[in-house]
Amino acid sequence: MTFNVAADAYDSFMGRFSVQLSAQLADLAGIDRGQRVIDVGSGPGALTTELVRRLGPDAVAAADPSEPFVEAARERHPGVDVRLAPAENLPFDNDSFDAALAQLVVHFMADPVAGLAEMARVTHQGGVVAACVWDLAGGRAPISPFWQAARQLNPHTTDESSLAGARDSHLAELFTEAGLRDVEQSELSSTVGYKTFEEWWQPYTLGVGPAGAHVQSLDDGQVAELRERCRRLLPEPPFALTAYAWAVRGLA
Repeated sequence: MTFNVAADAYDSFMGRFSVQLSAQLADLAGIDRGQRVIDVGSGPGALTTELVRRLGPDAVAAADPSEPFVEAARERHPGVDVRLAPAENLPFDNDSFDAALAQLVVHFMADPVAGLAEMARVTHQGGVVAACVWDLAGGRAPISPFWQAARQLNPHTTDESSLAGARDSHLAELFTEAGLRDVEQSELSSTVGYKTFEEWWQPYTLGVGPAGAHVQSLDDGQVAELRERCRRLLPEPPFALTAYAWAVRGLA
C-alpha cells in the first residue's frame, strides 16, 4: 500500500507511536557510529531521524514509494539520500549497507518476502536486517480499538489482522523465507497518552492507511456510529494506550 497523504497526517495518526519504536529498533539492529544504514519504507522519517542522530546524515539512506513522504523526508533530513522506490526494488547496489531496517512497513509491502530479500541484497554479507510490525492479530496495535469497533458494527469488515508479519512468529518466518540467517524475534512497545477522546479520533478522519480509507468509505451516519462505538471501547479520558510490535533481526 502506498500512503498518498500528507506527512503531517501520518505524523498525527501513527507518528507518536512510531517515534518511540525507532530507538528500540535501532538498538535491536546494533546501529552505531561508523556504519552505513538504509531505512526502507521510511515514511516521513521517524526512524530516519534516529539513524541520523546516531550516524550523521551522510551515513543514512532512505526509500519509500510515497511521493509526499519522500518530499517530507528530504526536507526534514538534509544530506540523507532519500529515494522514491518500493522495498521490492531498491535503487542501490549490492552490499551497499551495514544494516537495513524497516519500521512498520513489511505488512504493507506488495511482496514481503521479495522486500526482505532486497533488504538483504543491499546489505553486505553478515550485516543486519531488522524490521517490526504491530501485533495486529493479537489486538495490541494502536489501531486495534478502531478495528474492534468497526467489526462490532459490521462483522464482514476487513481489518489488518491478517497482514504479513502481524501475528506471532510470522515476521520471523518471512525473514527465513527471504534467506536471512540467525533469525531472532523480540517485542517492542510504545505508550501514548490522550487528553481527550477527540485527540484520539481525529487522526482517523485524515485518510491514512486502511483505517483512514475505511472511515472515508462510510456515510456520515456510519462514521458517527463508528465514532461512538470507539468512544465506548476506550477508557475515559485522559487515558494512555500501550501498543506492542513484533520485531525481528537476521543476518544477510
